[in-house]
Amino acid sequence: MFSSAVLIGAALVGLSSVASAEPVAVRHAEGLVHGFLALRSLEGKLLASGDLIQEVHGDRVTSRLVFRFRDGSIHDETAVFSQRGHFRLISDHLVQKGPTFERPLDMSIDVPSGQVTVRYQNEHREEKTETEHLDLPDDLANGMLITLLKNIGPGPSPAVVSFLAATPKPRLVKLKFTATGSDPFSIAGSGRTATHYVVKVELGGVAGIVAPLIGKQPPDSHVWILEGEAPAFVRSEAFLAIGGPVWRTDLESPTWPRPR
Repeated sequence: MFSSAVLIGAALVGLSSVASAEPVAVRHAEGLVHGFLALRSLEGKLLASGDLIQEVHGDRVTSRLVFRFRDGSIHDETAVFSQRGHFRLISDHLVQKGPTFERPLDMSIDVPSGQVTVRYQNEHREEKTETEHLDLPDDLANGMLITLLKNIGPGPSPAVVSFLAATPKPRLVKLKFTATGSDPFSIAGSGRTATHYVVKVELGGVAGIVAPLIGKQPPDSHVWILEGEAPAFVRSEAFLAIGGPVWRTDLESPTWPRPR
C-alpha cells in the first residue's frame, strides 16, 4: 500500500521549513481492518506479500503495514493517530531492512515531543543515529496517506498535507493530492470505477527550483480510491525507498488449495 515510505526520497534536496496547514477532517472514521496486499513490479513480477492490520481504541487508531519480500527483506511501518474531528498523527515508526533496500533504515517520529530519530548505515556501512527536535505541523501525514485520501474526496482543488521525508537529516515537504479522473476496474466480473489521484512532492523554495534540474525531483505517485459511502483503497503505484523503482500495490484475495 501507499505508505509514508513511498516518498522517502522526497528531501534529497534540503528544505528548511514548511508552513503548517489544517489537518484533514474526519468524514469516514477508521475501524478494525485486516487487509491482504501484494507488491509487484510494474511488469507484474510478485515481490512481496503484505498485511495491513488496524485497531481502534476510542478515537485512537493504530495502523501497521508490513511487506515481507521473497528475498527476506522487510518493510514495516506502524502509525498511531487520532480521529477526533480531524486526523492527527501521534507517532510513526518505519523500518526497512534486507537486500531489497540499499541502506537499512529505522525512523521514529514522536509528534507531541517533536523528536525524530533516524538510524541508518552510511556509505561505509557504519551504524549512525541522528536525533532532531522539529516543530511538526498539525497536518503531518506520515503513515496515514491512504486514510487521508479516503476522506479528502475528489474536490475541484488539490489537497495539500505535510510529510516528513526519511533521510539522515529529516526534512519536511508538502504533498499535493490531485484527482485526475476515474478509471474502470472490475470485481468478480462487476464493473466499478475508482478515482485516480496523483501525489506530487512539492519541495518549495530554492530546493523546488533546483531539484528538477539535477534529477532529484521525486516521481509522482498514483493512488486509486473507490469512492462512495465506504471509500476503499484499490491500487497504488509508488516507490518505497530512496532511488528505488516504482512498484504496484494491489488488494489480494485468498486462494485455496484444490480439493483432492
